[in-house]
Amino acid sequence: MWRKSVNRGYIWFMGRSVGLKEFWESCGGRPCSSQAPPSGRINARQAADIWRKCFEANGVTEADLSCQYIVAHVLGAKTMEGIEREKLSAFLTEEEKRQIWKLCEKRLSRMPVQYVIEEWDFRDVTLKMRPPVFIPRPETEELVELVLTDLQKKAGSLTCLEVGCGSGAISLSLLKTLPQLRAIALDQSADAVELTTENALRLGLHDRLKVFHVDVTKDAETVLKLCSNVSALVSNPPYLFSEDLSSLEPEILRFEDHAALDGGNDGMKVIRKILTLAPQILSDDGCVYLEVDPRHPLRILRWAEANAERLRSAETRHDVSGRPRFCILRTDKSNDRKPHLG
Repeated sequence: MWRKSVNRGYIWFMGRSVGLKEFWESCGGRPCSSQAPPSGRINARQAADIWRKCFEANGVTEADLSCQYIVAHVLGAKTMEGIEREKLSAFLTEEEKRQIWKLCEKRLSRMPVQYVIEEWDFRDVTLKMRPPVFIPRPETEELVELVLTDLQKKAGSLTCLEVGCGSGAISLSLLKTLPQLRAIALDQSADAVELTTENALRLGLHDRLKVFHVDVTKDAETVLKLCSNVSALVSNPPYLFSEDLSSLEPEILRFEDHAALDGGNDGMKVIRKILTLAPQILSDDGCVYLEVDPRHPLRILRWAEANAERLRSAETRHDVSGRPRFCILRTDKSNDRKPHLG
C-alpha cells in the first residue's frame, strides 16, 4: 500500500501521507537555504521533483537538469538514467537527503551545477571543477574534434600549446586520445594552473603535460622561451565583448573568472596577442585553432592579413548551432618575416 502511494506522488510527512503539492506548500513554496531537509520519507524522484519546482519558482536556469545531476551525483551516478530502478524508488537515507539539500541550496544561490557537484565530463575525461575556473562548454568539444582530425593525420611526435587552459579540458582531452602528443598549457590564473595540474595527475597524463602560470598579453618573451616548433596552438580565449558581460546569467557573473571571459572592447584583446605570437611558435606545417564569437571570423581574417604575414586564414567552421565559431589559421611558408611583439 505504501509503495503504491509513493508511486502516485505521496510522501510520509509530519505523521501522515501527503501529496507533493501539499508538502511543497507546507514549505512555503520553496526550501530556502536555512531550511533543514524534510523529516518525511521520500525517494530520489520525489526529491528531484521538489527541487525542480523550487528552482523553477526562483528562476534557476535548467531547473530539471540541475536537480537531476545533483540527485544522481549523491547516489553515485552521472545521470538519473544511470541509477538502478530499485534505488530510484527506495527511500533516501537521512545522509542522502542532507547531501541533496545541501547541494541544491548551493544551486539555488545560482552556483553552476558543475561547481556544485565539483566535477564535469568533457568528451572522454572527467574533470574536477571549482570556482572561479572557467567551465568548459559543449562548443569546445567541437573545437577538440577539429584539432584531433588534423593531428591524427600527422606522423611522429607532436606538441600542442593551449593558451588559457582553465580546467585543462582541451589539453587533457587531446592527450587522452593521442599517445604521441605532448602538451604545454598556459593560463593567467593561478587557480586554473592549479586545477589543470590536479586534473592531469588524476587522469595519469601529467608526464606529457607542462603547465605554466603565464599571461600571454603581458609576458610574450616568456611564452616564446617556453614554446617552439609547436604542431598546434589551440585556444578558447576570452572573446566576449566587454559590453556584453552585464547581460550574462548570474551563474557566470557571480562565480566564473571574468578574466577568462572578457576579451576587451571588440573581444579580440587576447586573440590578437595569440596571432602575433603564433608565427614564431608554430612549426612549418603548424596551425592555430581558435574558438571565437560569431562576430570575429571576418575581423580575424582582416587583422591577420594586415599584421601576421606568416599566417594565412585557412577556414572558418560552424558549430552545431550553425554559427561561425571556429577559426583555423596555418603558417605560410612563402613568407618568413616575423611580426613584432607589440
